[in-house]
Amino acid sequence: MATLTVRAYADAQELLRRDDLRQGLYDEGAVLMDKVLVNLHGDEHRIRRAVEAKVFRRDNFYAYEQNEFPRTIRETLAPFLEAGRADLNDFGNRVMLNLTADFSGIDRPERSAAETATLLGMLRVFGKAATLGQATGDRDAIRAEVRAALADFDARFFTPSMQRRLTLIAAVEAGRADEATLPRDVLTALLRFRDRLPDDSHDTLMKELAFYLLAGAFTSVHSMTDAMHELFVWRDGHPNRAARLLADPVFAQRCVLESMRLHPSSAVACRRPTVSGVMPVLGKVSPEDTVNIDLLAANQDCPRFGDDAAVFNPYRRIAPNIPPFGLSFGLGAHACIGRNLAAGALPRGTPDPAEHHFGTITMLVLALLRHGGRPDPQQRPRQDPTITRVKWASYPVVFDQPQRSAA
Repeated sequence: MATLTVRAYADAQELLRRDDLRQGLYDEGAVLMDKVLVNLHGDEHRIRRAVEAKVFRRDNFYAYEQNEFPRTIRETLAPFLEAGRADLNDFGNRVMLNLTADFSGIDRPERSAAETATLLGMLRVFGKAATLGQATGDRDAIRAEVRAALADFDARFFTPSMQRRLTLIAAVEAGRADEATLPRDVLTALLRFRDRLPDDSHDTLMKELAFYLLAGAFTSVHSMTDAMHELFVWRDGHPNRAARLLADPVFAQRCVLESMRLHPSSAVACRRPTVSGVMPVLGKVSPEDTVNIDLLAANQDCPRFGDDAAVFNPYRRIAPNIPPFGLSFGLGAHACIGRNLAAGALPRGTPDPAEHHFGTITMLVLALLRHGGRPDPQQRPRQDPTITRVKWASYPVVFDQPQRSAA
């Protein structure tokens, strides 16, 4: 049993594309993670991903970005604007939960702050399952807490959402309704094509949606907060260029993508070999080995990103075959299925802002900047002291223009 670590961009790229390396980050968290897409491998992973990919299409992303997301941003941002201040973590968790719920297919009939808080509480418990391998407390007690939260989520959110969609699907299949009336979300796709799934049990579908909410709400918020911090620092250092952030939303997206390169949601991608043998880059491996792919280091690889690879530079020039966010969304079969939802379409050349797909993180950044969002001069942001990499435990901001439209 060995732990093997790679840090060079080329080596990380090679290993992320290999089909004989499986996800290894969530083995301890099977109480939630056992059957979710991110933890599947082989044919079961391929089939589930193909079904969900029917929703994860650019035309769907663009439609949500034009119609659904602006309303969700307005609703979530409104109380913070009224107060004149926010903590980016609190706002980010709430808005990303609502955005992710819209796209994944979890109904919130009240669409209220209290309902969002209830769902967020459940997700914080689910997060303990995703990090169970690093937990220092009583793991059996954590598993019991996760099971209880899953049961509550099932009864209050998942089952009502599923039943509503089954009724809508039945109406379409009976010819009583047009297919265009169906929600364009993950749960609807899974229910419509569940006969194709190797495992279509209620429990498996429920956990899949629970993890989608967890991933969307709690990983994207770090991307948003990191991007806002980088932009605040850059804006202070380049006051003569700061106006471009609002005048040119495509430039703002380039800034967000550069921040994503420097701050991948997961600093390390953990993999385990599916067979024993000799593997390029690694040499001899066995299924007992752990392969740690250091995405943080790979994304700061000077031969790929330049001598200033460790610093934020929205004007960075890189080769056309290298995405501006580096390896932050992975590669190959296990690349993040929600990449285009979060990051948008890559801004090649000079796209028309009216037709361009910006991604949820850029939309949130622009909404905050349009309201004059800036660091709270009375409260400094706090980093999380429990981890070695920079992660913001609190990032207070104030708004200079609270009455302008959030969309």
